[in-house]
Amino acid sequence: MKNKKLTFIDLFAGCGGLSEGFIMSGKYDALAHVEWEIPMVRTLRSRLEKKWNHSNDDAFKRVLHFDIQKTDELINGNWGEEAIKTFGDTNHEFVINKGLRGLVGKRKVDLVIGGPPCQAYSVAGRAQDKNSMKDDYRNYLFESFTKVVEEFQPDVFVFENVPGILSAKPGDIKVTERIFEYFDEHGYDIKKPETLKNVVLSASDFGVPQKRNRVIIVGIRRASKSSNLNLENIYSAINKQKVKTPKTLREAISHLPKFKPTNDIVKVKGRKYSHIPVDLDEAIEENHKPRFHNERDVKVFGEWVIRDMNKRPMEERIQFYNNLLGKNSKHAKYRNLEWDRPSQTIVAHLYKDGLMFIHPDANQARSITVKEAALIQSFPDDFEFTESMGYNYKMIGNAVPPLMAEKIAIAIAEVIQNCSV
Repeated sequence: MKNKKLTFIDLFAGCGGLSEGFIMSGKYDALAHVEWEIPMVRTLRSRLEKKWNHSNDDAFKRVLHFDIQKTDELINGNWGEEAIKTFGDTNHEFVINKGLRGLVGKRKVDLVIGGPPCQAYSVAGRAQDKNSMKDDYRNYLFESFTKVVEEFQPDVFVFENVPGILSAKPGDIKVTERIFEYFDEHGYDIKKPETLKNVVLSASDFGVPQKRNRVIIVGIRRASKSSNLNLENIYSAINKQKVKTPKTLREAISHLPKFKPTNDIVKVKGRKYSHIPVDLDEAIEENHKPRFHNERDVKVFGEWVIRDMNKRPMEERIQFYNNLLGKNSKHAKYRNLEWDRPSQTIVAHLYKDGLMFIHPDANQARSITVKEAALIQSFPDDFEFTESMGYNYKMIGNAVPPLMAEKIAIAIAEVIQNCSV
């Protein structure tokens, strides 16, 4: 089995960050990817076809546009009329009839991977909700993940999420305790809830130019034939994949074309531009065209970077913000990236505005582009994002950094394959 590729199913696949990393490692074949937001489905299908040599029909079939909460239908097919009406126009008839079971066939599923939507687990999200998101259905999407694991019995699963999951208590019971009890009951070992803080990993430790902390819960099937397949071996192998020197923002995006604000608003095909290329003859790809900024924000961006406001005390930052905008806010909504360190966490909120992601070059006085966000997330240069600008930001911000995923994939493959020798 040493040279045989392992197989995986990716749940909550998004635009494919986690899948991309596992496939990039060269050690895995993807059997199926499940996602319910159609722009992400289209993006992942396109990637499988254009980069990973799937036929159009195969990519269409393997990326399931389906609500994972309908777990039984997802697994077994035979979708009801309502499901076909909702999802059937974007799925393959074979999948509608056969489900994940039909896609997998007789092949063994070695891993199930995925990360349920994190909004209900994030500390920031809970702070903004009157019930601390205790009533949010997304708190319970992990149950769909566990049902797929139970059905296909992989030797290993990888469950990725935000550190806020460690304190989330929907129904006044910790999510981590629910997860532990469920998997323990169904024959899987994971770290005990009180020790999960030890498996919070930063993407920057794996060569991603971004400080992005994530909980990586690895599960091992107790009935696995190999006694060497254990959690300590896997986490040790993952830690060995860490890099010694973090990658900086400069290394990630400084090669891209530069822009400057223009006094005259440019309008092209109905879209307004507040910035133009410094080199007007330089070819600019669509996703590297800056979003439109009003005159006030352009002024703030430039002055914020020149004054190095990131390093000022919070009170001074708030005062600067209020003075410049004539407000009386208790929060400073601006923050710039810094050249010689990894970026702060790229978030889906970028689809609304880029005020927390000001480019570190004061002369450009703008927020980061879709292209820059993708590179900071470690998406390969040839990864195509062809949805609206807002949705591109959203799917990039929600993704698992592919490079971090690749390192985790390599580590797990090495342990599994060494156990099979």
